[in-house]
Amino acid sequence: MSKIKVARVEKGLTQSQLAKRVKATRQTIGLIEKGKYNPSLNLCISIAKELDKTLDDLFWEE
Repeated sequence: MSKIKVARVEKGLTQSQLAKRVKATRQTIGLIEKGKYNPSLNLCISIAKELDKTLDDLFWEE
């Protein structure tokens, strides 16, 4: 499971709820979680803020 999905589920948010908060589509969030879409830096920052995580927490590869 992706770090973004884990963080989203921990916050109790659906893909749709997160998408609405970051002004994206549910489909976009789904693709980001699957690693099939490279979001813009601004979208990465918005997602990180909504999930109370840093960019490193969500997007840095081990």
